[in-house]
Amino acid sequence: MTYVIGKPCVDVLDRACVEVCPVEAIYYEDDLPEDLQPYLADNEAFFAQRLPGRDEPLGSPGGAAKIGPLGVDTPLVASLPKRDAQGE
Repeated sequence: MTYVIGKPCVDVLDRACVEVCPVEAIYYEDDLPEDLQPYLADNEAFFAQRLPGRDEPLGSPGGAAKIGPLGVDTPLVASLPKRDAQGE
C-alpha cells in the first residue's frame, strides 16, 4: 500500500504536522478522502515525471538522504500558499 502525504504536511520541516499524523494527513491510498485525491497522482508524479529544472525523473532514489534537498516541487505543491514558521 502507498501512503499519501496530504496538504497538512506540505512544507512543514519543524515536525508541526506530527500532531495531525497519521489520522488527518497520512492515508493509505484506498482510504484517501475525496478532497485529497489530487495528491495521490501528485505523489506518483513527484517520482515518475521530470520535475521543473531536472533532467530526468527521480525514480526510486532510495531515500531523501541519498539525494539531498531538491529545491523543487510538482506544480500542484508549488501552487499551494507558502506556510509561515508555525506551519499556518
